Amino acid sequence: MDRYAVEDGEPVTVTSASAFASGTADAVVVGGGTVGAWCAYFLRQAGLARVVLVEKGFLGQGASSRAAGVVRMQGGTPEAVRLGQWSREFYLSQHEELGFDSGFTEQGYLLPCFTAADVAAARERLAMQSALGVPVRWLEPDEVDSLNPTLAPGQTLGGTFCAQDGYITPPRNVTAYTVALQRSGVDVREHVAFTGLSGSGVRGAGVRGSGAGGSGAGGSGVRVETSQGAIDAGLVVLTGGPKLASVGRLAGLRIPAGGARHQVAVTEQHPDLDPARVPMVFDLAAGLYWRPEEGGLLFGMSNPDEPPSENREVDEGYLTKMRARLAELVPVTARLGLRRIWAATIDYTPDHLPIIGRAPGMDGVTVACAGGAGMMWGPGVARAAADVALRGASDVLDVSPLGLDRFDEAGHSRLATDPIALPFPERISS
Repeated sequence: MDRYAVEDGEPVTVTSASAFASGTADAVVVGGGTVGAWCAYFLRQAGLARVVLVEKGFLGQGASSRAAGVVRMQGGTPEAVRLGQWSREFYLSQHEELGFDSGFTEQGYLLPCFTAADVAAARERLAMQSALGVPVRWLEPDEVDSLNPTLAPGQTLGGTFCAQDGYITPPRNVTAYTVALQRSGVDVREHVAFTGLSGSGVRGAGVRGSGAGGSGAGGSGVRVETSQGAIDAGLVVLTGGPKLASVGRLAGLRIPAGGARHQVAVTEQHPDLDPARVPMVFDLAAGLYWRPEEGGLLFGMSNPDEPPSENREVDEGYLTKMRARLAELVPVTARLGLRRIWAATIDYTPDHLPIIGRAPGMDGVTVACAGGAGMMWGPGVARAAADVALRGASDVLDVSPLGLDRFDEAGHSRLATDPIALPFPERISS
């Protein structure tokens, strides 16, 4: 049975799963997180008539609904900058496009420097970011203190600041892409597990490949095997966040992506933590960031010494360590209790950069992950992946360095690690 939504004042058909009982599709996207869902939407917007999204749980069940929502253009590499810029613009355009949005709030983001080496690296990044059009500026130490009155004075040697960086509300983002999928007519199949690929378009795989190269839509002859039957598809996009490596294994691919515990907490409310007094801040050396949240402070952290895992229990010892560092920099937090604490498994790659590219040896199969920056880069990664699936390249950014071919047999990347990233492990568990 068809359902109906309203778009631009006119009723549009939203096709139910039963309409695709024939088991064919122009494209199948595996994974209902931020990257997979937005990718399916972009494929539909590009004109593909039949787009199927398969998700073994339900939309947003993973890290998408448990993230901190940080969105910054102050990337550590040109690729990171481009993805941040595109994603931010997309968040700003959502309400006009969808009638709903992910709740982007422009808050401003400070990256403070505490050593001379920090200053040198920050100034070099600033030059790169400015050349790419990011409205970022250098703040002297007194300017840092003036901008952020909650920060203990005299702590920094300055820092970079972009007033246009901000954050979204992750659960609202899940709602936004659910609305987008429904209104665009993507066939969403929740509680359907991906189990493998077969067909003439699958010629074997390995970690080395052609990056973004390969054939375009149609004619690939890829059969997507699922727990509820097979779907013959022209194109396939594999996503899965922290589960991407296991998705890859089912497809016969070795994908160097892992999962790591990430903890987030929110303090009690305090007048000093009014959003007008608290820009977003990333203490890069400590791997600790914070932003305003409901009159308190939301802060997040990952432990670089913790082995990769899907552990979602709260690590009280590491939380205490990070609270002590936060109290050094934002003294008011030392006296505040915590209103909420949670942990999520988020994805990462060895170089902390996204994966966007065709699967080696597989016509019509594209692989995509955001490398732990699903809110910050997710829409940009999704759009680039849709473009690569359709035509092998993207206007979002040059994806040629970001394919699976950058990794050797051991999963080591030929690219330098993104210098502005959470301190994830630099290895992938076996």
